[in-house]
Amino acid sequence: MFLITAKLDKRKIIGGALVLVVLAAAAILLLGGGGGDAEPTANLSASAKTNSQRVSWLQSLGWEVSEDAIDQQTVTIPKDFSKTYADYNELQLSQGFDLRKFSGFEAVRYTYEIKNHPNTSDPVVADMIVYRGKVIAADVQSLSAKDGFMEGIEFPA
Repeated sequence: MFLITAKLDKRKIIGGALVLVVLAAAAILLLGGGGGDAEPTANLSASAKTNSQRVSWLQSLGWEVSEDAIDQQTVTIPKDFSKTYADYNELQLSQGFDLRKFSGFEAVRYTYEIKNHPNTSDPVVADMIVYRGKVIAADVQSLSAKDGFMEGIEFPA
């Protein structure tokens, strides 16, 4: 039998552990940050813990919105998506969000009145779904029963 021994001091052990932590963090950022092929159009790390943060986020995207949410509702992201929810998630995927990651979790949907939609004079709102203070989904939709629409959160060109 062949036996090798080595003498390491604490500085070398700590230094090696730090190198491993840095490499692991880099791998997580490079490999774990992707949500498919979609190019995010919205700031995925948007902090939305407070009303002012939510309003500021919407304003940063070009929207003029009500100062306060006109509606706030607790929602549960379903574990099994219906066709309607799957279609909604397709819109979210196109923006870099993915609600499948939050299946079964409770979140809060905030609704804000939009005052400057360039393509309609009908009432329009922005909905954002927030989980643990972060935006996980968002859309803009018309409240018109006649010409209703739903689109991504990015301001129209």
